[in-house]
Amino acid sequence: MAGRSSTMIVTNTPAKDLVNTNFAFVSPSDYRNFVVPGSKLAFALIADSFVLSVTGHEAIPSGRIAFNAVHRRQAKVSTDDPVSVNRFSPPENFNLALLTLELEFVKKGKDEQVDAVLLSQQIRKKFSNQIMTPGQRVTFEYHGNLYIFTVNQANVERQEKSNSIERGMISADTYIVFEASNSSGIKIVNQREAASSNIFRHKEFNLESLGIGGLSAEFADIFRRAFASRVFPPHVTSKLGIKHVKGMLLYGPPGTGKTLMARQIGKMLNGKDPKIVNGPEVLSKFVGETEKNVRDLFADAEIDQRTKGDQSDLHVIIFDEIDAICKSRGSTRDGTGVHDSIVNQLLTKIDGVEALNNVLLIGMTNRKDLLDEALLRPGRLEVQVEISLPDENGRLQILHIHTNKMKENSFLASDVNLQELAARTKNYSGAELEGVVKSAVSYALNRQLSLDDLTKTVDEESIKVTMDDFLNALQEVIPAFGASTDDLERCRLNGIVECGERHDHIYRRTMLLAEQVKVSQGSPIVTCLLEGPSGSGKTAMAATVGIESDFPYVKIISAESMIGLSEGSKCAQIVKVFEDAYKSPLSIIILDDIERLLDYVAIGPRFSNLISQTLLVLMKRLPPKGKKILVIGTTSEVNFLDSVGIRDAFSVTFHVPTLKTEDTKKVLQQLNVFSSDDMDSAAEALNDMPIKKLYMVVEMAAQGEDGGAAEAIYSGKQKIQISHFYDCLQDVVGY
Repeated sequence: MAGRSSTMIVTNTPAKDLVNTNFAFVSPSDYRNFVVPGSKLAFALIADSFVLSVTGHEAIPSGRIAFNAVHRRQAKVSTDDPVSVNRFSPPENFNLALLTLELEFVKKGKDEQVDAVLLSQQIRKKFSNQIMTPGQRVTFEYHGNLYIFTVNQANVERQEKSNSIERGMISADTYIVFEASNSSGIKIVNQREAASSNIFRHKEFNLESLGIGGLSAEFADIFRRAFASRVFPPHVTSKLGIKHVKGMLLYGPPGTGKTLMARQIGKMLNGKDPKIVNGPEVLSKFVGETEKNVRDLFADAEIDQRTKGDQSDLHVIIFDEIDAICKSRGSTRDGTGVHDSIVNQLLTKIDGVEALNNVLLIGMTNRKDLLDEALLRPGRLEVQVEISLPDENGRLQILHIHTNKMKENSFLASDVNLQELAARTKNYSGAELEGVVKSAVSYALNRQLSLDDLTKTVDEESIKVTMDDFLNALQEVIPAFGASTDDLERCRLNGIVECGERHDHIYRRTMLLAEQVKVSQGSPIVTCLLEGPSGSGKTAMAATVGIESDFPYVKIISAESMIGLSEGSKCAQIVKVFEDAYKSPLSIIILDDIERLLDYVAIGPRFSNLISQTLLVLMKRLPPKGKKILVIGTTSEVNFLDSVGIRDAFSVTFHVPTLKTEDTKKVLQQLNVFSSDDMDSAAEALNDMPIKKLYMVVEMAAQGEDGGAAEAIYSGKQKIQISHFYDCLQDVVGY
């Protein structure tokens, strides 16, 4: 930071032995103007360009400042010229982590070999506590030769890249990288043994401060595979006989943080800024232009490797939506062959004859299955990390990240329980959790606004985001991979009532199967078929199991959502539900009315063999490691499923019967719509009745002969007339 400003007159360095110290010299009276408060160090910002350490010298008159020839050349001044000089106060954490210096002789001499280890020690000792600025030139003597180094890069630890000038102070921990042009006659040796390669900006990583939540395990995998070998000096990896990982693929559902993680990895690395490319941007309508765009991405890395060899900076190229340009070769039929050429060009650059070792290619996709398999083998995009939906602890981290600022500024109400919100947001992705926070904030802000006067000034202190705001937001932001609770509730509109020992037994056994899926190591997929007459409550029972099991992913596949679709489209929808289920640790898939899914018609008979074979394959296919699925099917045509082999694909089959007299009586007692005198006769009349038809008869009878009686009957003020009930029963059953 600049302090007191003044103009001084330039003069020569007072003694020849002081020329190579990189100090500026002033009179003892002027020296105190440059001392940093609370320190014994003194610094001057010269011509708003570079910073020099300042010391007092008796030979310098007051008002003058002594520079050597290199300083005068850089400040663009001569002796007796005025120059702007400001006191410079370094901020905290100003020590340099990385310093890149280009060496040359002051006067061209014979070719010289320079040991980087010894030279690093010498420079750290000689120029300790001096401040270096990119572009600054410094003279020094080493082993009898006069050298000049030019500062190419000066990175301060924990300092994010910005538009301001990056400068810092040399310390004992500064890692120095030397470069020498081919024409200089200087050969750098032992550079790779000078210190461990400092490719990162920080000594440790706080993922939460980087805005990455719930991905600690994934980041640990990425670091181990892609960066651990790069932290060690190149000679270590050469002795081990290995090459660095050149590519990684981040894949998983949308919104889980793939792009965020890739972007933050780029920020954490020293050296070149990462090149971020969206897949479709590479494509061009001109012949050969697309391939040239791919080659241009690697051009800087090629030049760097050619000139610096093992000391080359790491070049990170981030490909977002890589599936848009790297589809499996031969899969596109556009007639141009452009997609195939892109894949070939990428393979050549990453792992061809002249393969680059200073490149890290990070690809991201939601559709790993579309990528060419040659890209995924070792030596190419060999590190493949699934960025999946966060668990409860991960969701808590993400919620902390997105509510941190409002908490710091006292906008978060004290009743907000992030732990409870994390438990309630199963199968929410990181992006969806951010959407929940934004939705909650919108509720809080809306309370402060009046539609009658939108110009009314709002008191900031009154803005509070409450727990109710978050609960409302959860109703508004629905996870793409969550349990379809609304669909399941619609399958049991009349709720669940006790309707006999047989129904209770089936429900308990099906819930035990869900428990088996949770805890068993040998049953990653369990299938169960509920068969019985139409209206016997199969779908309602399956939906209840789905809701009560508390599985994070529950989806129902029914024919009503596929009306008018072709066989191929239906199969694609069914496959997608199973593929989505593989992204969740525990899933329930309900195949409702399987005969309707198969387009079964008894006259003929006719059915879709394509959908039948799809279901058979999916019900027998094991889910990925660590994923478990319960498949519940319902059917009213069990004999048909038996004939096409689908029934055998289910591990367990339960027969859901119609209600007998004693079961019907239990249901009617719970509904409490008949008088005690009529209860037995009504139950007897409803013998062998599916529960769905029972509800229909009761609903019709509750209206009364003239209508309008339902409210009184359901409130207990009136009972159904048994004679009218018999009339309704005859209408429903048709006899």
